Amino acid sequence: MRRFRVKRLCCWMMFACFCTIPLVPTRSEDWPQWRGPRGDGTSKESNVPTQWDGETGKNIFWETAIPGSGYSSPIVSGQSIFLTSCNEQTHERMLHRVDKKTGSVLWSRAVASSPLERKHNLNSYASGTPAADGNNVFVTFLVQGDAKNVNGESDVEVGEMVAASYDDQGHQRWLVQVGPFSSMHGFCTSPIVYQNIVILNGDHDGESYLVALDKTSGAIIWKTRRLHRTRSYVTPLLREFDGEMQAILTGSKRVAGFDALTGTLRWWIEGPTEQFVASMVDDGTSFFLTAGFPTYHVMSIRPGGIGDVTESHVRWHIRDARCYVPSPIVVRNRLFIADDRGTAHCFETDSGSSIWRARLGRHYSASLVTANDLVYFTSDDGITKIIDATKDDAEPVQTNVLGESVFASPAISDGSLYLRSTKHLFCIRTMDP
Repeated sequence: MRRFRVKRLCCWMMFACFCTIPLVPTRSEDWPQWRGPRGDGTSKESNVPTQWDGETGKNIFWETAIPGSGYSSPIVSGQSIFLTSCNEQTHERMLHRVDKKTGSVLWSRAVASSPLERKHNLNSYASGTPAADGNNVFVTFLVQGDAKNVNGESDVEVGEMVAASYDDQGHQRWLVQVGPFSSMHGFCTSPIVYQNIVILNGDHDGESYLVALDKTSGAIIWKTRRLHRTRSYVTPLLREFDGEMQAILTGSKRVAGFDALTGTLRWWIEGPTEQFVASMVDDGTSFFLTAGFPTYHVMSIRPGGIGDVTESHVRWHIRDARCYVPSPIVVRNRLFIADDRGTAHCFETDSGSSIWRARLGRHYSASLVTANDLVYFTSDDGITKIIDATKDDAEPVQTNVLGESVFASPAISDGSLYLRSTKHLFCIRTMDP
């Protein structure tokens, strides 16, 4: 059921009709994929809200109940929000389109139906975040099979990753089987779009792969084998080197860079651990990773190189910050990470020196986002603490309580912060009293 702040909406609409000053920020951006337009959690918008309260409704512009359950993040494309869920009674994996202005669910589509897979208790049956290119939205799910896991883990089946494309009206353009997928921790793959292709990470406990699909037809353009056959849930980061766009990611017991248009492996660093979840970030000079399982690592990596650059391209390496799931953020010359257990860290990007360390929450699943030199830490209990990235301490400038559990990462667009809880999708924006 959608709950809507009618009085505030009406006032806002009347103001919009008679005011000649634009209400949209001058640097408005879509948030079209996992971690936003640059894939790194950064927003260039200047009027992102910093205060809200779920109980009183302060700055809650609208809230909408999304059918089904899931931890995928919302994306914003034009006037639409897209997100996924699973109807656990019917076993349908769903894609939803929500009106950005009102929060109304415009349509819901059953992309696939399959028995519920085995998963980690912090995963969901709809964890992969969609991606959009302005005309189409792309989504992935797992369809379960009957064969046992190739690595012999008990009660785990080999399923099939499926990908689909829909237009704004909810018409399916294509639905394809991409390749096998098996993991006792469940499924999570978030597509990214580059030119005419959709890139998907197929790391799993079997014949793992990185694959690119034609975004018009779903046909496989390239498919590159991943060496170590080990599950990961990392979304590639697209960055350009010497005129070539590369897909940079951890996973399969490596850090690696691939030619985005051909899938050719360009360089790699062995390790530093077995399993990865967090996506990488960069500051234009270095890449930064956080991992993992069974050992924990924070690393700075010099970009570029050919072949095995394990010995030559690691700038610094820290082992005492236990960040596994949430993806980090870079603001100016500082790297911020959220330790799964609730501890936050701030490091100098050049040296890896610790600026501060503080316990900010109980547990973190959501990845960090930033705008206006502020870093948003949202914990599983729905409390968001906002830290000033320019200061040398972790004292929050604002603490906001949503009142519902949050495992999905936030999205930022058009002056609004979109938070998905386990019950609702919230649009948060600064409103006049």
